[in-house]
Amino acid sequence: MVVGPRTLLPCLCLLVLHTKACLAQGTSPPPGCGKDLQSLYYNLCDLSATWGVVLEAVASFGVVTTFVLTVILVASVPFVQDHRKKSLIGTQAFLLLGTFGLFCLTFAFIVKQDFSTCASRRFLFGVFFAICFSCLAAHSICLNFLARRNHGPRGWITFGIALLLVLVEVIINTEWLIITLVRNDSASKHPCKVDNADFVMALIYVMFLQVATFVSAWPVLCGRYKHWRKHAIFVLLTTSLSIVIWVVWIVMYVYGNEKRGGTTWDDPTLAIALVSNACVFVFFYVIPEISQLVRPGPEQTYEDDVYPTRGVGYETILKEQKSQSMFVENKAFSMDEPSSAKKPISPYSGYNGQLLTSVYQPTEMALMHKGPSEGPYDVILPRATANSQVMSSANSTLRAEDAYISQNKQTSAQKDGKSGQASSPYSKSRW
Repeated sequence: MVVGPRTLLPCLCLLVLHTKACLAQGTSPPPGCGKDLQSLYYNLCDLSATWGVVLEAVASFGVVTTFVLTVILVASVPFVQDHRKKSLIGTQAFLLLGTFGLFCLTFAFIVKQDFSTCASRRFLFGVFFAICFSCLAAHSICLNFLARRNHGPRGWITFGIALLLVLVEVIINTEWLIITLVRNDSASKHPCKVDNADFVMALIYVMFLQVATFVSAWPVLCGRYKHWRKHAIFVLLTTSLSIVIWVVWIVMYVYGNEKRGGTTWDDPTLAIALVSNACVFVFFYVIPEISQLVRPGPEQTYEDDVYPTRGVGYETILKEQKSQSMFVENKAFSMDEPSSAKKPISPYSGYNGQLLTSVYQPTEMALMHKGPSEGPYDVILPRATANSQVMSSANSTLRAEDAYISQNKQTSAQKDGKSGQASSPYSKSRW
């Protein structure tokens, strides 16, 4: 049976329409995505695959939080009192840069694979993690010096150590990326075609940094200066949680996904590892370190407590030199001398920087034995009278030379015949 052209033409039209309908159904955007959006970015808005939307929200929050923490860290530099903490700000800012990169790299694992996203995944995954763990390792080395000597290396040395450790990972990833892309096998030239075990093996140096940081932070807890232990605890806690996260995602990435019969969970596994480890850096290291940054050290606190009692240097020296020639008496009573009212009294003359907890009161027997032998006893022993002028003043000390002048005046007055004054109650019975 021969089929004519009139019969084939309608069949071809129906076949073309059916093919177009099938293609339209296959390329229709998922719920939550716009029609003009490329299929490469469907995971960012696909409501049926919620893992992409959730990780996108967490990563966006992490980017904003890291940026704000960086601004706070830089703005707090003028308020840092301890120069040893100030020297570590550059290294901590470098760690914030690596954490910012981890949150941004999460979007490369949420979108679908192409040449640019796969190349950035293979190269930047290890580099950003190396930045974070290198800063933690450099901080641990510095803490070992601080815990034993209370002074560590300079800030540029600590930052240089972290930078050198990062450069090692940059060289390793660069060589690995070049070697895998220049192979003769055309199937392996695409950066997305890499085995999961090979991807993990390229991160051995980052794992070494984790273990080295974890081990080097323990000796700080046994150091002489105990106020640096809390910083070592931050490093230990951050490194411990990071090691747990890496063990989980490596086991899932290498063994778990293969047993499930597909590679659909490879990208979610790596994206979750990035977000969770970056959150550990922020909440268990960066925020606690910033909270401890502006607090003064024990040395600054001790100086602030002692400084107010150091004042009046000359007054203290003069008081120590004349302490043997002074009589201290009660605030309510003083020696009766007419010339005391004419002399100005400084409110700071009796202040020596210390509290007067005990006052020396000369007894009658001491005055009797120390007094001059030529003068009468009623002149030697002063009368205790309430002097309102002295009670109102803050000075409760009387110099010995003023008392001596007053006694001479009273002696000369009695010799001139001024015997009308009241005699001492002890003049009749001297002994």
